[in-house]
Amino acid sequence: MVNISLLNPKHGLLNMEEKLPFEKIEREILVKREAETNLDYGKKPEERTIKELLDYGVINLNKPQGPTSHQISDYAQRILGIGQAGHSGTLDPNVTGVLPLALGKATRIVQVLLKSGKEYVCLMHLHKEVPQSKIYKTAEEFIGKIRQTPPLKSAVKREERTREIYYLNIYEIEGKDALFKIGCEAGTYIRKICHDWGKKLGIGAHMSQLVRTKAGPFTDKDWITLHDLKDAYEFYKEGNETPLKKIILPMERGVAHLPKVWILDTAADTLCHGADLSTPGISKLHSSIEKNDTVAVMTLKGELVCFGTAKMASEEMAGQEKGLAVTTEKVFMEPGTYPKFVKKQNPQGLAAKTR
Repeated sequence: MVNISLLNPKHGLLNMEEKLPFEKIEREILVKREAETNLDYGKKPEERTIKELLDYGVINLNKPQGPTSHQISDYAQRILGIGQAGHSGTLDPNVTGVLPLALGKATRIVQVLLKSGKEYVCLMHLHKEVPQSKIYKTAEEFIGKIRQTPPLKSAVKREERTREIYYLNIYEIEGKDALFKIGCEAGTYIRKICHDWGKKLGIGAHMSQLVRTKAGPFTDKDWITLHDLKDAYEFYKEGNETPLKKIILPMERGVAHLPKVWILDTAADTLCHGADLSTPGISKLHSSIEKNDTVAVMTLKGELVCFGTAKMASEEMAGQEKGLAVTTEKVFMEPGTYPKFVKKQNPQGLAAKTR
């Protein structure tokens, strides 16, 4: 088994920066209008109870070798005694590593995780020995935009498609084995990379071992095992919830990689009913949002209300007093969490805004 704890990025022989696209973006918070949140409504994600986390939580699981991703999701459901759990980014039975699990009503969050970048550590076995310099040279042909046809055993239609490789570092070559780390666009097949790499070398190659070390914002730095989950749940049943609270993370962790727009309390309930977000409802937002980016819409307490598609760039959202800012796609917050925003007629017949 590949011991990824021994890998040191400084030893990557191609010496590429090991960051997925979202990790390279430095965002500032732009304040559109100063506002405070009413503590009588909603709740900071870190203050949720275990019961609430079981319905609005995510787990960063280290998938073991053997079971399918669906089986792992089912095991977690049974351990926790819940009716629904979903995983993001299926791993083959023999592949291990980061497998985000979303619990209860948070399962819809896998949609944004599926599209996020991934990172893997792979042990490739060459069918014959070749000069190391040739391996390094051909590696460069797999960086950037590549054309790839999914392998015979795959869950998608077998047609050639474009995928982007963000970085590829070779860590060690020993005989016929090459150990490398690769950061890539979602939907990239690493075993096909190995096959095509061997073809380029003219000797053939196959994927021997594979560990996923990043799936969007989830990494190998804080993953847990099914045994950890089971032990923590047993402690919880005995009255100690601390271990389980460290394992079940608020669902907001699943959108940590997305740019964010924070809204006024008065805008929350209409979004909970599926309305789109207009600029008057915005309190602050991240810089570097481009039109058509997927964004997470948050309360001022840091709760995820929904995610959607930006219809303006950051500068427009911050500067315009009217207009459609974000179209809503998936809503996570329950209606009624924040009070409805209504217009009330004052004695002079002018519309006055109130809760």
